[in-house]
Amino acid sequence: MGNILWVDDEIDSLTSQILFLENKGYHVQTKTNGFDAVEFVKENIVDVVLLDETMPGISGLQTLQQIKEINSNLPVVLITKNEAENLMDEAIGSQISDYLIKPVNPNQVWLSLKKLIDNKRLVAEKTTSAYQQQFRNLFMALNNNPDYNEWMEIYKKLVYWELEMQKSDSPEMQEVFHTQKSEANTEFFKFISKNYASWVSPKSTDGPIMSHTLLKYKVFPHLEKGTPLFFVLIDNLRFDQWKTVQPIFAESFRIHEEETFYSILPTATQYARNAIFSGLLPVDIEKQFPVQWKNDDEDGGKNLFEEEFFKGQLKRLGKSDLKYSYTKITNNHDGQKLVDNIHNMMQNDINLIVYNFVDMLSHARTEMEVLKELASDETSYRSLTQSWFEHSPLHQALKKIADKKVTVIVGTDHGSVRVKNPVKVIGDKQTTANLRYKHGRNLNYDTKDVLVFRNPTEAGLPVPNVNSSYIFGKSDTYLCYPNNYNHFVNYYRNSFQHGGVSLEEMITPIIRMTNK
Repeated sequence: MGNILWVDDEIDSLTSQILFLENKGYHVQTKTNGFDAVEFVKENIVDVVLLDETMPGISGLQTLQQIKEINSNLPVVLITKNEAENLMDEAIGSQISDYLIKPVNPNQVWLSLKKLIDNKRLVAEKTTSAYQQQFRNLFMALNNNPDYNEWMEIYKKLVYWELEMQKSDSPEMQEVFHTQKSEANTEFFKFISKNYASWVSPKSTDGPIMSHTLLKYKVFPHLEKGTPLFFVLIDNLRFDQWKTVQPIFAESFRIHEEETFYSILPTATQYARNAIFSGLLPVDIEKQFPVQWKNDDEDGGKNLFEEEFFKGQLKRLGKSDLKYSYTKITNNHDGQKLVDNIHNMMQNDINLIVYNFVDMLSHARTEMEVLKELASDETSYRSLTQSWFEHSPLHQALKKIADKKVTVIVGTDHGSVRVKNPVKVIGDKQTTANLRYKHGRNLNYDTKDVLVFRNPTEAGLPVPNVNSSYIFGKSDTYLCYPNNYNHFVNYYRNSFQHGGVSLEEMITPIIRMTNK
């Protein structure tokens, strides 16, 4: 059950308590002073230390400090007669795991040990059991012809269980979950194939909030005179990644709305992000900004005119008098400039901050192998996101305004999916290189693997060349050419890509928060 070290100068008076714990299966060693306890911890395997606060020689808190220097992860439960607040503060600051007041009840000690030693096992068992109960509900929801709102709820539930499953040590249940998530993506692909064109049609009267309507419905309504609004767009942030960094935001801000919206297709920066800032679908951006819009096969940067597009949207919505700033961060140096400048932004009505998170992780394809090592699966990708944000200039900058009267809205342009299943696509020299979508004139593919728009305008997309089609990969597929096929299949398998149709790429977070 566990090796317990109980340290108390009156250990003889605790015989009945020790017997009680031994009857519960714990192995209990005893010491009467801090010096002996520290030596014992150096030489032996200990799972939990029960430590009296008042002892001759060195005190409990001094003993605690020395034990933590030997093993910082060893749980220590401080037992004391003293209920003074300053003692509690000092003990908590010294990273005790629990705090018990004398005289202690045997069940109290047992509960504390159970919490510290058996916690992971009990949580894992409970998680597995709870998911088994929810499995049928999710299965029924998937088969109940969900609409776009219900799909967002289904995806949120899947993300919740994916994060919960990290607590489970049952490979079988994790496999069941991943199968269910894969089935959900298959059904979602059918749903998007059936409904997407109607959502982006000029005649559309019903559809979800999408990239091109995001600012209109989810940002501008929260503008308030005298309260600066910061719209922070973090490139390529999935909903599960948001849930990982949410506790860090919650330390500084009060979260009011935690919602999702649909990224347009392709779920790629040049399309989705330009649509957000312009308030237009790509086919209309090309018409209204023919010089600035670049198709995939054209030379030049594809996201160089976001500020111009934003000004155009302000003008169309009658908001040209808004005082705004636009900041794009593509490297750490830019990030530090944001930290230095954020107070000056308090003079504006709205501040747009574009943070190229993925560029921070991987600047070139040659670094793909490094990224695959660091983020080999969803769990490590989330962990990497959390570590990045916690130590990022963005976090520093936002903390500097957390005590001011502000509104902060965090969103993204699209998500990404870990690709596992290669599919062959044949195309001519003009065919685009993206692994999750392609457009070209003579594309050859298996229709079961992709969503096809032979007339791009039906998807709200420009027509780069006569007879150009767009195809979008489904679920976790990636599109590879027959030449050098095996090399590309192995090189990109298990990498995170975007541009296609999946829950992870299309259903993306939009979060509103204010100062506490």
